[in-house]
Amino acid sequence: MGFCIKAPGSKALTEPRAAAQITPNQSMAQLSAQSRRKLMALQLLLWHSALWTGQEAIPLVSVTSLPPPLPWPQSFLLKSLEQVRKIQTRNSELLEQLCATYKLCHPEELVLLGHSLGILQAPLSRCSIQALQPTKCLSQLHSGLFLYQGLLQALAGISPEVAPTLDMLQLDVANFATTIWQQMETLGVAPTVQPTQSTLPTFTSAFQRRAGGVLTVSHLQTFLETAHCALNHLV
Repeated sequence: MGFCIKAPGSKALTEPRAAAQITPNQSMAQLSAQSRRKLMALQLLLWHSALWTGQEAIPLVSVTSLPPPLPWPQSFLLKSLEQVRKIQTRNSELLEQLCATYKLCHPEELVLLGHSLGILQAPLSRCSIQALQPTKCLSQLHSGLFLYQGLLQALAGISPEVAPTLDMLQLDVANFATTIWQQMETLGVAPTVQPTQSTLPTFTSAFQRRAGGVLTVSHLQTFLETAHCALNHLV
C-alpha cells in the first residue's frame, strides 16, 4: 500500500501562487474603474475646452450682434417720409380732379400719347428694397423729382379748376427735391452743380395738356410709392 506524503513546506510554496492569481471578476472590475477614470478625465478636458472657447467668443458675439449703422440720419428719413406722404395726398387729389372734371380716369389708355408728347417716367431702380443702394438711390430720387418738377411746370394753364392744387403740388415736389439735395451735400455725394432741366413737352391742344397732366401725376404716384417703401424700410 502506498501513501502519498506531502513534502514539508509544500503548502507554503503553493499558497502564494494561488494568492497571486486574478479572477475574471476582479479583472473586469479593474478595467471598469480605469475606464471610469479615463471618461471623467475626458469630460473634464472637454468642459475646460468649451469654457475657454465660450470666453473667447463673447467679444465677437457682442460686436456682431450690433445693428448695422443707418445709411441716412433718422431725422432725414422721418422728414422725407412726411414730405412723401404730403405729396401723395396732393397728387391723389389732382388725379381725382382731372378724372371728375375731364373724364380722364385711366392713365394706361394714354401711354402711347405720352410717348409722343415726351412725358418720361423717372427710374428708381436703385431704391427698390431688393437692390437698395443708398447713395445711388439719393441721386435717382433727386433726378426724378427734378424731372417731375419740370413736367408739372409744363402743365401751367391746364385749367382754373385744378390750378391751385397743381401749384401746391409743384411747391411740395420742389421742397422734397431740396431736402434730398441737402442730404447729398451732407454726405459729400452731390454733383458740383445742380442738374439743368431737360426739354419739356410741348402741348398743342387743351386735351394734350390735360392728358399730359394725368400721365405726369400717375407716373409721379408710382415714383412716390417706391420712394416711400425705400425710406420706410430704412427707418
